[in-house]
Amino acid sequence: MDQRYIENYFPVSDVSGTSRIREISSLHKWWARSSLESSSAVIYSSLIPSSDNREIKESIIKIAGRNETDIIETSRANILKTFESPPKVLDPYAGGGSIPFEALRLGCETYANEYNPVAVLIEKCLLEYPQKYGPKLCKDFLKWMNWVYLEVEKEVGKFYFDEDSDEEGSVITSYLWARTIPCQNPACGAEIPLMRQLWLSRKKNKKISLVPQIINGQVVFEIKEEDEFPPNFSPTKGTVNRAVAECLVCGSMIPANETRKLFKEGKSNSRMVAVSYTKNSSRSKYYKIPQERDINLFEEAKELLNSKINEITAEIGINPLPDEPIPQGMGVVSQALSVTNYGFETWADLFNPRQKLVLVTFVEKINLAFAKMLSEGLDKDYSKALVSYLALNLGRLKHMYSGLARWNPVTENVRDLFGRPAISLRWECGEINPFQGEMKFSHKIAESIVNASRISDDICHISQSSATSLPFNDEFFDAVFADPPYYDNIPYSYLSDFFYVWLKRTVGSLYPDLFLTHLTPKKDEIIAHVMGKTNENSSKSFETKLKKSFQEIYRVLKPNGIFTVGYTYKTTEGWEMVVKSLLESGFIVTASWPLVTINKYRLRAQNAAAASSSIYIVARKKEKIDLTWLKDIKGEIREKLPKKLDQLLDEDIRGSDFFIAGLGFGLGIYSKYQRILDNQGNEITIEKQWNYIRNFITDYILKSLLDFETFNNLSPLSKFYLLWRWNYTETYVSFDDAQKLAQSAGINLNREWNKGFIVKQGNNIIVQGPEKRDIKSLRGSIELIDILHNVCLLWKEGKTDDLNRVLKDSGYDKEETLYIVAQAISETIPNNNSEKKLIQGFLTSTNHCTY
Repeated sequence: MDQRYIENYFPVSDVSGTSRIREISSLHKWWARSSLESSSAVIYSSLIPSSDNREIKESIIKIAGRNETDIIETSRANILKTFESPPKVLDPYAGGGSIPFEALRLGCETYANEYNPVAVLIEKCLLEYPQKYGPKLCKDFLKWMNWVYLEVEKEVGKFYFDEDSDEEGSVITSYLWARTIPCQNPACGAEIPLMRQLWLSRKKNKKISLVPQIINGQVVFEIKEEDEFPPNFSPTKGTVNRAVAECLVCGSMIPANETRKLFKEGKSNSRMVAVSYTKNSSRSKYYKIPQERDINLFEEAKELLNSKINEITAEIGINPLPDEPIPQGMGVVSQALSVTNYGFETWADLFNPRQKLVLVTFVEKINLAFAKMLSEGLDKDYSKALVSYLALNLGRLKHMYSGLARWNPVTENVRDLFGRPAISLRWECGEINPFQGEMKFSHKIAESIVNASRISDDICHISQSSATSLPFNDEFFDAVFADPPYYDNIPYSYLSDFFYVWLKRTVGSLYPDLFLTHLTPKKDEIIAHVMGKTNENSSKSFETKLKKSFQEIYRVLKPNGIFTVGYTYKTTEGWEMVVKSLLESGFIVTASWPLVTINKYRLRAQNAAAASSSIYIVARKKEKIDLTWLKDIKGEIREKLPKKLDQLLDEDIRGSDFFIAGLGFGLGIYSKYQRILDNQGNEITIEKQWNYIRNFITDYILKSLLDFETFNNLSPLSKFYLLWRWNYTETYVSFDDAQKLAQSAGINLNREWNKGFIVKQGNNIIVQGPEKRDIKSLRGSIELIDILHNVCLLWKEGKTDDLNRVLKDSGYDKEETLYIVAQAISETIPNNNSEKKLIQGFLTSTNHCTY
């Protein structure tokens, strides 16, 4: 088997870093795109032979850094030396297109498969049309987007233009709205404007707020700067918190359940509370309380809406306003589409009447644009491509232009509704003026077209199918690169319905196969949030489908083909599931590398432990050796695994990333064999293999930390403490992950938690450091522990001069520091242990040490 570069070495520390996806993300919203840097480096190093050549390492780093143009030609040439012709590569879960984008750039014959029709359209506009039509596409897109905007503005732009404004040269940029409910106090009944906070501007040198006043039993607002705020007024305190509302008139409180009930019963409303505008082309924002003219503009648009809908329905044969229902479900679906808890039933409900009018007019003009292109003699397929970009541009507008877009007082602008992967209610929201120049977004899409047209003259072959049933022949691909879904992390199909229902109305007739269904297809999506199933059943469904997709990948790979799969799971349980699925699908694991590739907010809550990196597992399609013996495997692990662990340390990989990557390399040794038997002829399970490798890595870590004989007999509790601090420092860890670490150290967490430094909180475990146990806070504890060991040993041997030198060289020039470390370690050691006697002896004699 020819060994590839990634199977022997990978420059982890040079490639890891912040993820840049702007080259492709500006085309359209998609969630959790893979990093372009890591994708290019992983693809390239998986397609070239293993080598000690320094230039190869430098080329991988340059590809990831994207800082030299000539490196691509060299990289393509190196790949062709391995394959003679461009290798066929596949991404079976292509999503936002990062992996196939980089594969095209490296000269591969690239295939992208995706189940979601919204993602398929994005991929066509990223990986097919720019390469097929070149820079001309960008120029024509801008021309036709400008035509569409002018036509829409001609009809409905007047509803955002205040021709009666008292201030010459002013331009409305946004309207600020608050949802309202009636006070439930029978003696009051006032309208409650629901606002989480009252800030309009919260910049360092510009603080402006809405200030409520009670006049004739109703709440009215004034706009004031910070030096005008009333005594004891705080703009940070609004009128609603976690759906619990407060009436400012009578002081009554409305419970969260009652608030939701009022929304569902149709007793909520919306109120315009402020208008943001600029003056004389300045970028500075000014604010005013809505005037009668502002309200009238909105009401006029509202009155026009129904007649416009009827007019467009007659033209295009479908209601231009999406009347499809928003799915309702349990678990993650309920969390991701929590607007349904407030009575939002259809996708059209997410927009106010003026927004609906503008959007259906866009739908009308985009349909007219296609007919106009054909009448002007443009090729039908080319026109189809152009209109696809017009439709994506409307998608970019929509997630900034909805009744759920939030007002950000720090930046003084409206932020999109997808601040996180969910569609949630906003109490106060911003309505942008869609006819401002910066709101057209066309230049963003134009940038994406230009960037994509430069990477290759070849197009990507794009297919729509579930990865559980790939539309390719057996043994077709040289390599497969994948970033599969992560259990219930992102409900792609449910979120993308937000775009799908509008795309059906703009380009549905041009892509009948993509937009055939009522909403995005969900039946064969590889997710862990299946409607109507329990969490356990939905997780099982996900695992079954993921394994089926791995079996399909095995089928379409050529013999000896390489499969590199990246994942970013919150727990090692997720990682083990992926590895187990790979092994049971017939693959041999050959390497494992961690890379920092994504924004951490995607997968980890603050102070919660998770792998800080994506772990890339490298696997091969190869016949396995039928049988070996456990004693032989253990010998191979003792010989080979320490070298790989040394590599990880050399790449500055620490903590849980080190542990998981090490497990991957260890399993690579096991996975070459179909069966492994012990001396009694019993077959060794995958779980037993994992346990042995965990214990081996545990011993390796401890030996690298503790460098003298006394600590060769550390108590299990001491082992656990040191391993935890090395792996997780002060973060919370799921009980399952903590228990696995505890088992490798020889303790049972069920017998230890809440008795000392091991604390269980809910389903999480945290090991408290010295500072949490009323001992002075200590940083760099592992380094200090190592110094302490040397000091204790030198003290025992009476080598005072050497002891003083060690302390001086360490930079720890205060007796108290080492005393604290010694005390902390001593707490974890049983009284009858020899190491405790050694440390306690040091503690009682520290006043004899000179510094």
